[in-house]
Amino acid sequence: MQDAYPKIQHHGAVNGVTGSCHQLWLTENDSLLIDCGLFQGAESSGAGAGQGDLAIEFALNSVRALLVTHVHVDHIGRLPWLMAAGFQQPIHCTEPSALLMPTVLEDAFKVGIKHDKKLAKRYVQRASAQLQGHPYKQWLTLLKREDLVCRIRFQPAGHILGSAYIECDVHYPQQNRTRRIIFSGDLGAPHAPMLPAPRAPQSADIVVLESTYGDRLHESRRDRRGRLKQVLEQALADGGTVIIPAFSIGRTQELLYELESIIDGAAAWQQMPVILDAPLATRFTALYRDLKPWWDAEALKRVTQGRQPLAFKQLLTVTTHAQHQSMVNRLAHTRQPAIVITGSGMCTAGRVVNYLKAMLGDARHNVVFVGYQARGTPGHAIQQYGPQQGYVELDGERHNIQAGVHTLGGYSAHADQKGLVGFITGMRRWPEEVRLVHGDDGAKATLAAELQRKAKEKAKPLRVVIPN
Repeated sequence: MQDAYPKIQHHGAVNGVTGSCHQLWLTENDSLLIDCGLFQGAESSGAGAGQGDLAIEFALNSVRALLVTHVHVDHIGRLPWLMAAGFQQPIHCTEPSALLMPTVLEDAFKVGIKHDKKLAKRYVQRASAQLQGHPYKQWLTLLKREDLVCRIRFQPAGHILGSAYIECDVHYPQQNRTRRIIFSGDLGAPHAPMLPAPRAPQSADIVVLESTYGDRLHESRRDRRGRLKQVLEQALADGGTVIIPAFSIGRTQELLYELESIIDGAAAWQQMPVILDAPLATRFTALYRDLKPWWDAEALKRVTQGRQPLAFKQLLTVTTHAQHQSMVNRLAHTRQPAIVITGSGMCTAGRVVNYLKAMLGDARHNVVFVGYQARGTPGHAIQQYGPQQGYVELDGERHNIQAGVHTLGGYSAHADQKGLVGFITGMRRWPEEVRLVHGDDGAKATLAAELQRKAKEKAKPLRVVIPN
């Protein structure tokens, strides 16, 4: 049937929060791909929508373009496999994402495929040739035929720099029929530093909505800053290190911004170093500084006041592996309080593992989680068992947890339940269908119930679907 289109097929982020990949079928022979992300943690093996197999398991002959919501690897990490499968169509994203993406792709290639600089560079050059960056809020026509017109628009999502939710208008002139489908990507919290808050769309027929924190509310920015200050005060008193595992893009820069604000207003902390021990995060921090035109008004005001939110004087960067080993050894064996931001964000690999091995067994130190920890990751284990002084396995060895473990939900780069519900209820014309993806089962079920409650309250005919 002609009116069976558009329809949506999900290739990832169905049974968890990673591997985002959705196919919007416009006709029997035309489709768009929205994101093509990597599975992480426990989601990287087992059954379900491409999990455990990085090869692209769906045909690409109908795909006219790849639309990218943002450049986190759980949204673009399978791009090498997509290209290996023969994908040669345009890759559309926002202008900031287009500037950030080559660095992400190069690192993902070297970590996930082969640590070969020449090969990685060749792959990035090929991907960059397909890459097209676009301004926010401007319609872009992708297809224009007698039977089909499809245009898209990127809107600010407030998740990381360059992030967007995507509005797709699909028009069938011969049927005199138009449908608007929205893919949320990852929506940011309204008080995220440096980025404008996402605003609800005007209208939609179908929304594919993330649900990462669909079952909880975040702390306010004031509360989270207060709790972070308490941990820093404890570190000062104990002579310990505050280890913050953080993702290279977005979370690291927001933390630096927040720490600059805290330190600027507290003379006692002027000598406490903030150590950025993450070469990739350091590169992205430099890119963030170059992308000031996309900062929000508050961040730009700080710059006009002569402050440097991402390059303050207490900030030290560690680049080489030798410097990293020396820093771990020094902080583990001296009583110098310090703040260390390092990757990876879920403690699955990278330099954070060495800090954890050296410091988890010492009560002087503290680990602060500021982002989602997927099931099956060491970060999730520390978060779950740390408060009970349990243990975590790192590189096959058991490490007892004596260090303090804290989770600051307010620093999440994802919208909470209130933000997700508001994305739907804030529309002038509500969608008839919301499809919940990118969340654990409990978060999706709780969010679905809340959306249905709101719809009943407003007498709106809303269908909430949880794909499987």
